[in-house]
Amino acid sequence: MTNQLAHTTSPYLLQHAGNPVDWYPWGPEALQRARQEDKPIFLSIGYAACHWCHVMAHESFEDPAIAALMNQHYINIKVDREERPDLDGIYMSAVVAFTGQGGWPMSVFLTPDLVPFYGGTYFPPRPRYGMPSFHEVLLALADYWHNQRDEVIQSGQRILDALLQQKTGNASGGSLTPETTRQATRILLSSYDWDHGGWGTAPKFPQPMALGFLLRRHHGSGDPNAQSLRSVQHALDAMSRGGMYDVVGGGFARYSTDEDWLVPHFEKMLYDNAQLTSAYLHAWQISREPRYRRVVEETLGFVQRELLAPQGGFYSSLDADSEGVEGKFYVWTLDEIHATLGEVDALFESAYGLTQDGSHGGWEGKIVLQRVATDEELAQRFAIPAAEIPARLAQRHAQLLSQRTNRVRPGTDDKVLTSWNGLMLSAFAEGARSLENSTYLQVAQCNADFILREMLVEGRLQRSWRQGQTSPEVFLEDYAALILGLLELYQSDFNPRWFVAAQALTGEMIEQFHDPDGGFFDTTRDAETVLLRPKDLQDNATPSGNALATEALLKMAAFSDNEEWLQLAEESLAQVAGMAAEYPTAFSRWLSAADFYQSKTRQIALIGDPQDPQMAEFLLEIRSVYRPNTVVAAAGLPLPEGSPALLHDRPMMDGKPTAYVCEGFVCRRPVTSVSELKELLNADR
Repeated sequence: MTNQLAHTTSPYLLQHAGNPVDWYPWGPEALQRARQEDKPIFLSIGYAACHWCHVMAHESFEDPAIAALMNQHYINIKVDREERPDLDGIYMSAVVAFTGQGGWPMSVFLTPDLVPFYGGTYFPPRPRYGMPSFHEVLLALADYWHNQRDEVIQSGQRILDALLQQKTGNASGGSLTPETTRQATRILLSSYDWDHGGWGTAPKFPQPMALGFLLRRHHGSGDPNAQSLRSVQHALDAMSRGGMYDVVGGGFARYSTDEDWLVPHFEKMLYDNAQLTSAYLHAWQISREPRYRRVVEETLGFVQRELLAPQGGFYSSLDADSEGVEGKFYVWTLDEIHATLGEVDALFESAYGLTQDGSHGGWEGKIVLQRVATDEELAQRFAIPAAEIPARLAQRHAQLLSQRTNRVRPGTDDKVLTSWNGLMLSAFAEGARSLENSTYLQVAQCNADFILREMLVEGRLQRSWRQGQTSPEVFLEDYAALILGLLELYQSDFNPRWFVAAQALTGEMIEQFHDPDGGFFDTTRDAETVLLRPKDLQDNATPSGNALATEALLKMAAFSDNEEWLQLAEESLAQVAGMAAEYPTAFSRWLSAADFYQSKTRQIALIGDPQDPQMAEFLLEIRSVYRPNTVVAAAGLPLPEGSPALLHDRPMMDGKPTAYVCEGFVCRRPVTSVSELKELLNADR
């Protein structure tokens, strides 16, 4: 027997298609039935890689007695939060208002008019940890609905009023000044955890956007003592020792359950790996430390191996569980390690602190590999050059990875989300040019081609694709992340197709999402309105759609000299001036956009035959260091159709490839040698 979810494409919804619960996907049929039958709605929101979603499903949604109660008293709706971030955002705000905290699975009870009147996250099958059982909650709320309807309505109205107030009161106004970014930097550095790395206490989240902002501050004039760079390197080193980072197969888990980054919540999300790849890549560009490049290459290798669809899209995530056990795919016993390596390897065991009882911080009797000795310490201990250590350990990692392929793999959420693909497109495109890797460039080109071919339906971008089917919804973050990804790809291969597409998407984004009061709504003008039209300004695990849109407008204006787009970006930045300075970890992507806006944005136009070695030398010089506030366009003459305005009216000098270095479309003298270009790029640093 299956329920209505059997007709959906979301892997998360399909996981529940065989439940005895009469689940519906969000849509007119379920909502109309709730009104006709005068029943409250039980709304359950989660995602495929969510461990506690699986736990609640097994304990409650697969239980025939619980399902009977749900079917008798409620209209039951399942939502994939990754497909519908608008619903997730609205009702998560309600759950936080009810309980003071949020999380997934999200469990919300709504009136037929979609107003929330009670909510929480995970409910156990029996009372424990001070929580009522799900059975008790279902019965109590059914009685509440039938016998105390007025109180239900009043409770819902209070929450609705709070949500509406939150919507109208979430913009701080004021102007964003250089002092805003300086204050944000001071707060980030003063709250940094120098004992364990990162910010906050367990569970520890990686905060790649804060790291990215601090790297920008180091690059500019805001880090005279290099404290920003030291904190970033400290965090990157702490996370990549292992545990949250998969030293065997590459890639990062969602977060660490402890302060030491040892025991992760084992799910792997595309968006985390995209953003962390960029952070490590930029740190490598600044420091040239090989360990950061190694993490970039291993992480992109993991994505190619495990999250890249044959058609070119990137899948969304890997589950935390396999064979019903969280982390089983990733952890080891000492006997398994010995059997795989074929011998006792003293160097490997010293590197990871392995003992007969497990690792230095074993988890449930298993080993989670995390480095306890540096390359230098191992070199001194074993009298070998430190430079040889990474290769020796990598050989052992490869053996373990080969053995791991024999295990039952975690489930893959194989839907393709435009916004998350845009983030990973940026990582591959930038990695391609910074690391001079043609394979990364091919992956990025195939990804962009796939999205523009499969996820533009009748000229309208779509959010989600799976097995040839797309969803009708699309959100601000989808447009903005894709625009940024296409711009990174254009700067890697200078194919004007990508810029033309980015330019068209920018116009559509403004038309569909712009708020006349400043900034952008998260949903399109013609989207379904649920209680309110959401406009989320705060960065979460993924950047705010508004922050991405602002950054996209700033970069598009730098390529096109479009004053309207620059003005829209300025208006958006003004929304968060006060909040960004006071709560920088919640507005880090905004702060990076502000840094781009406040800095002297370099616009570099290269004119010449793309095959001329001089053009390659120009690009090598430009790409040799971290240049976060620079855009680059290049083409031969005559200019290809659709080339950015930055290239227009830029002749070659003396028939040689020519470089123009500009600010605000005002260019310095054109140069034809790498030494002259280097001099211009280093001016005013």
